[in-house]
Amino acid sequence: MTVDTKEVVTTIAFMIGVRKSALEQCFGDECGDIIEKLYQDQEACVIRYLCKLRTFLFRYFKKTDVAMRYDLKNITSLEWFDHENINQLEKWGFEIVHVNYRAEKYIQDFTRLINENIDKCSHLFYDWINWDYIRDLFFVPKYNKPNVMKDEFTKYMSNIECYPFQMYIHWKPAELGSIVYSDRKFLKVIYSQHDDVFTDFTKYRDAADETKNNIYDFIDSSTKTAIAVDCENSNVFKLYSVLKNLNQNELSKIEKITLYDDSNTTSGWDWIANFTHIPVEHIEVARVTDRKSLVDIRMTASVCSDFYQEGITSFIIVSSDSDFWGLISSLPNAAFLVMYEYEKCGSAIKNALSEHDIYYCAIDDFCTAGTDDLKKAVLFDELEKHLPNIYGENALELTHKLYENTRITATQKEMEIFYNKYIKTLRLKLTPEGNFTIEIMK
Repeated sequence: MTVDTKEVVTTIAFMIGVRKSALEQCFGDECGDIIEKLYQDQEACVIRYLCKLRTFLFRYFKKTDVAMRYDLKNITSLEWFDHENINQLEKWGFEIVHVNYRAEKYIQDFTRLINENIDKCSHLFYDWINWDYIRDLFFVPKYNKPNVMKDEFTKYMSNIECYPFQMYIHWKPAELGSIVYSDRKFLKVIYSQHDDVFTDFTKYRDAADETKNNIYDFIDSSTKTAIAVDCENSNVFKLYSVLKNLNQNELSKIEKITLYDDSNTTSGWDWIANFTHIPVEHIEVARVTDRKSLVDIRMTASVCSDFYQEGITSFIIVSSDSDFWGLISSLPNAAFLVMYEYEKCGSAIKNALSEHDIYYCAIDDFCTAGTDDLKKAVLFDELEKHLPNIYGENALELTHKLYENTRITATQKEMEIFYNKYIKTLRLKLTPEGNFTIEIMK
């Protein structure tokens, strides 16, 4: 069982200016830590405060203009504007308040400032999201041309119930319900607004609370717990998605992760220790002959040693190979939980686990949205291996080669984003010693 994530929509809701109480009520339970980080991010707060000013100026446009024209008021003396936000923006160096201004001129100013600063928020979103589609929700082209903002005002006021939390965004309004209800819905809508389709459901789907709670209960009921990974029969990026999406306080109770690896597996296993606080032991098992891997045997021997000599009583086995049943059956007094992959694990082993009351779950169910950092580290490492001989290589072919060599599954769009952001921007750099190097613009 899986649930839809709300990580992306929490950030969007924050940036467009949804009030704090609504943010906490709708997104706080799942994404409270994200909201807290956003309040600490100056670039995100700049856009949030400017969007709030623009939206409330739209809502109270006529009242604002009348107050300015006939009562000599300014935005600092009108109760529908957030004066604390205005003061903070000015402390950050933005010229917000002007004398002898009218509402129309303020709309122009707020929109200009949003247009000029929205790209500074691209770091808030993963590379796999098309930033241009996000940007378009805030950026109004040709805003200073006659009737452009007037038309936006008319569109907004005529369709205000179609806007998320009634906050203005630059889009084609439609009766779709709340587009910030979930990441699934949001990505579907913004991509369709650009005649595109978002298809990677693993980016907006996460394991259900029931699955996570079963894992936490297993850890809490154990004296000592370790994770044993059959690297030959597991995907490093899917395992990382598990570690990324589980409660870090619960994971801190795990003694170690042991990776039982073979020389023929992906280089991603060499990097995972840099992306988790759990101690990682990486055992690469040499082959006696090229045709036969000894990973299963070494894994069985080491787990038995951990049980009898290290006092580890519970093991989370990450593997889709039925051979690990021999390991489980050899330690009847140990507790086991098994994590597998759908396409690699048959029904026979699942039935055996069920018959022996051993809980199992699929690592495929965990959200892969946050695995960008590990993937980029692996891709950059592979790219650096090619740099000395890059002259004459085709850039697109190189991109595909990087993904193939690292065994990273990605859509064509994701590879295009990596190509545009990191391959096309490679540049020649002169070191202080006078040597030429090629620099990756990370």
